[in-house]
Amino acid sequence: MKAETITVHIADDHKILIDGIVAVLKTEDKIDVVGYSLDGIEVVDWFKKNNAEILVLDIGMPKLDGIEVLRSLQTYKNPPKTIVLTSYNDVKLIKEVLKMGAKGFITKVSAGESIIEAIKTVHGDDMYFSSDIRNKIVNSFTGRKVTNELHFSKYFGMLSDREYEILKLIAEEYTNKEIADTLNISAGTVETHKKNIMAKLGVKNAVGLAIYVVKHKLIE
Repeated sequence: MKAETITVHIADDHKILIDGIVAVLKTEDKIDVVGYSLDGIEVVDWFKKNNAEILVLDIGMPKLDGIEVLRSLQTYKNPPKTIVLTSYNDVKLIKEVLKMGAKGFITKVSAGESIIEAIKTVHGDDMYFSSDIRNKIVNSFTGRKVTNELHFSKYFGMLSDREYEILKLIAEEYTNKEIADTLNISAGTVETHKKNIMAKLGVKNAVGLAIYVVKHKLIE
């Protein structure tokens, strides 16, 4: 293994897809594939005896599905940072795998063009979503398109659904009362959510929130 490389294990039940991903990764000097698994049990067993910094995991694995694999790996002392690979871009599924500890989510149709960037991003302790996933998530909440991919990956993983809704309304210059009326919650609850959002995003007040949204162009 070369010095300062990122070690990657690939798990998918289609060997032809694994071969394709390996071929792409071989073009990158600082990424080493250290094995592959064809079913979920193989993944769990492999990590009992071996280590890899990154796991590229098909969510639809046989014998033990990707969700169960993620759940099992989180009990390990040093679980890999996992990038979920899937044929589906369902928002509920995305949220579920994030709760299970996944750090990235890409569709198989975008894997060829995004897998290297995904691995490097996740290895650097950031989250990664392929562009089709990013737009799917934001459209599900706002009908809008993501305009800043880096900051999207950072704040989406931190904010709850409700906090994201409130951030969107703040960006649209709603007052606390208007937000409360729109979401059918109390103004006090809105204020509590805003404080939590500010703490997570590292800003000090509502003006800071507005500046954050405008500065990073989070939504159009």
